[in-house]
Amino acid sequence: MASAAILVATAAPTGRRSPLPSSDSPSGPRPDGTHRRRHARPHQAQRHRAAPACALLLFLQVTFAATDIESSEWKGDLLAVAVTENDLSRGPDARFENAVLTKLDSQLGGLLSEASAEEDFAGKTGQAVVLRLQGQGFKRLALIGLGRSAPSTAAACRAIGESVAAAAKSAQAGTAAIVIASPGAIQEGFKLNAAAAIASGTVLGLHVDSRYRSEPNNVHLKHVDLIGLGSGPELERKLQHANYVSSGVIFGKDLVNSPANVLTPVVLAEEASKIASTYSDVFTATILDAERCKELKMGSYLGVAAASANPPRFIHLCYKPPGGNVKRKLAIVGKGLTFDSGGYNIKVGAICSIELMKWDMGGSAAVFGAAKALGQIKPPGVEVHFIVAACENMISGTGMRPGDIVTASNGMTIEVNNTDAEGRLTLADALVYACKQGVDKIIDLATLTGYCRIALGLSIAGIFTPSDELDKEVAAASEVSGEKFWRLPLEESYWESMKSSVADMVNTGTPQGGAITAALFLKKFVDEKVQWMHIDIAGPVWSHKNRSATGFGVSTMVEWVLKNSS
Repeated sequence: MASAAILVATAAPTGRRSPLPSSDSPSGPRPDGTHRRRHARPHQAQRHRAAPACALLLFLQVTFAATDIESSEWKGDLLAVAVTENDLSRGPDARFENAVLTKLDSQLGGLLSEASAEEDFAGKTGQAVVLRLQGQGFKRLALIGLGRSAPSTAAACRAIGESVAAAAKSAQAGTAAIVIASPGAIQEGFKLNAAAAIASGTVLGLHVDSRYRSEPNNVHLKHVDLIGLGSGPELERKLQHANYVSSGVIFGKDLVNSPANVLTPVVLAEEASKIASTYSDVFTATILDAERCKELKMGSYLGVAAASANPPRFIHLCYKPPGGNVKRKLAIVGKGLTFDSGGYNIKVGAICSIELMKWDMGGSAAVFGAAKALGQIKPPGVEVHFIVAACENMISGTGMRPGDIVTASNGMTIEVNNTDAEGRLTLADALVYACKQGVDKIIDLATLTGYCRIALGLSIAGIFTPSDELDKEVAAASEVSGEKFWRLPLEESYWESMKSSVADMVNTGTPQGGAITAALFLKKFVDEKVQWMHIDIAGPVWSHKNRSATGFGVSTMVEWVLKNSS
């Protein structure tokens, strides 16, 4: 039997409030303008102190164990059986042809047969039915629909875990077991990955962000058995890896879910520094304040930050592997707008969703979520720079106006024809900074354009890169993570709409092909010798169904780094 503990971070009030730093925490910069422990200096224009937002986090431990016990003999609160449409086929005697279902149905006196008919359960994807039992070793039995075939991808397996988590939360189950009705349909080489993905889906499905509620949503599940999916040290390693990645995804989700009056640029920098201090054997943190960024001539980034009462912070975490021996240097850059009002081109109308613009730092959440996971995994042979230019895009007398010209740190001038195309302005200086770290490859993630959301919907991120090699690497990483991406063209002829009569470029062109021109803009700030990819995550960063962040990008970035490590 193999087992690995997975920690599920859920917040519940404890009577005390966590001392999340507010942006007026006293501290001064070093002589070079950097802050290792970035507490902001008092800001006389600051009117809104952060609410006592975060209760102390309570970490609930969920253990996963592999076992080959017969599912009918398992004892506990919830037995979840994942079934395909074919598994529900019946022979001439009206009995299930599937061996697992036949045995359970016999044990339950035909209850499964009755329930599948009465509840109209056909095993289709997304279907689920939970039966309450008496006189059995398990109190409830859940049937989880898989569709036409057994799971063959990480995404499909993760969905099983999410469905089990939903059933466990509804039943307030403390223990659960998961069995695939036709385990032989899963390829032998995929079983361990399937087990890890199911475990990850269960953990992420259990996660409840209760930090801002007066009453907690408690998670009761403590232990999960995985039946018939393998065992041994290799599975234990896979489960532990799922633990690390899931913790990063949950961290990313919690960052995006945090409201803008709590997660200011200073507080985002503080959270990033905690990663460096927690994993100080492999991480260092450098935080630049506005004065230091001015010295580095980051005029594009500072132009966006100029209107806000909350000061900006430029965040740089550097991962170096234990023992050195670096063979490859990577950078992951994230957009870090902790709130985006649109500036003087203010967001108006329902489609702009100004009330959700706390999610405009979703790129930075993916960056720091990946950093948290990699700090635990500690991959060898690769150095990784995690870079975020954090600020707010607000409106005030000191703010950037439409028509202003700003100068980026590479000397290029930009005519700001739309203050609501601000993310690319912050990324411009972040990309220049990343190139100066001597990296071989850069990936940036940003909730950059509504155009990409319109083109690809809410589940798929758009990728833009001139590098076929980098495209293949991310495609391979996404196969493991289960996240969805689609490569879009970098059509150079579209740059014509980005030309300015008074500067090197404008910051936004015509609406047609808007996601492409945004990527072309970023390309101007990347060294030609560096392989680069831009990922627009405006669609999948947020689940409108769940009204919550998704943690999108964390898993794929972790797998991308690991592939470069190996």
